[in-house]
Amino acid sequence: MRTREEALSYGLSFEDTYQEAPFHDPNWQLVRVKGSKKAFLWTYEKDGLIHLNVKADPAWRDFWRSVYPSVTAGYHQNKEHWNTIILDGSIPDEDIKRMIRESYEQVTDSPSRRIYGAVRKIPKGKVATYGQVAALAGNPKMARAVGNALHKNPDPDSIPCYRVVNSKGELAGEFAFGGAGEQAKLLMADGIEVVNGRVDLEKYGM
Repeated sequence: MRTREEALSYGLSFEDTYQEAPFHDPNWQLVRVKGSKKAFLWTYEKDGLIHLNVKADPAWRDFWRSVYPSVTAGYHQNKEHWNTIILDGSIPDEDIKRMIRESYEQVTDSPSRRIYGAVRKIPKGKVATYGQVAALAGNPKMARAVGNALHKNPDPDSIPCYRVVNSKGELAGEFAFGGAGEQAKLLMADGIEVVNGRVDLEKYGM
């Protein structure tokens, strides 16, 4: 990830977000959460490179700064809570996306956030039903919302939605995961046996 457009596009992939340029200087483009209007992604050009300001969980703030020289204390913001990411090509895309996602999670507590957090807890080699994910997310009655959220999964690399099946162990429709058979392929790569579009929940269920 090297461009502002890539960063903004990823930030806007999260639920209930919008882009804004609140200052007279168009160099500053932000992504906020609807309702609270809290910003979780600041983008601006500085020294010929795109910079991102993201809110950081205190438990991870110093970790990111220590791992990547291009992650520094938040520029023009509270340095205890914000990091600056310099898009100089030295940070893998997956970690940039993770930091943006963590920033989003710091400023919102949406059902989708809880659903994605629950799905990330499904270990490799196991599956969970929509109902189980809903329960893990704090509301057993929102199984339908689980399906909707996973259909809009903003980060498939870290949110393994293919590990979610229905109450009979059946896989999702062909539209999901890039086409017919893709969910089965991903599950089999995890070591899970798929027979006639179904997973044995007694063997592979959480």
